[in-house]
Amino acid sequence: MSDDMDFIVLYDEDGNETEFEVIATLELDDNEYAILLPSDADIDPESDEVDEVYVLRMEQDENGEDILVGIEDEEELNDVIKAYEELIKDESN
Repeated sequence: MSDDMDFIVLYDEDGNETEFEVIATLELDDNEYAILLPSDADIDPESDEVDEVYVLRMEQDENGEDILVGIEDEEELNDVIKAYEELIKDESN
């Protein structure tokens, strides 16, 4: 998992932009994933918990450029969430 805190801007299907903080990247089953936090997300200061994060798979397009892809397979998404929670638990010990 990367400790670098990067920011990226993503566009929705209507062209609206949202800035995200890349809070983690991880590898699982030969795929790489990014865990994103909207820059305007509400964070509970007492627990450091957030209401929502986004989990996207990192792939390359036909030009070799990195792209982020939504995860439609519920099992894959759950596996990535479990792996991320395990990393967070390990880091807090």
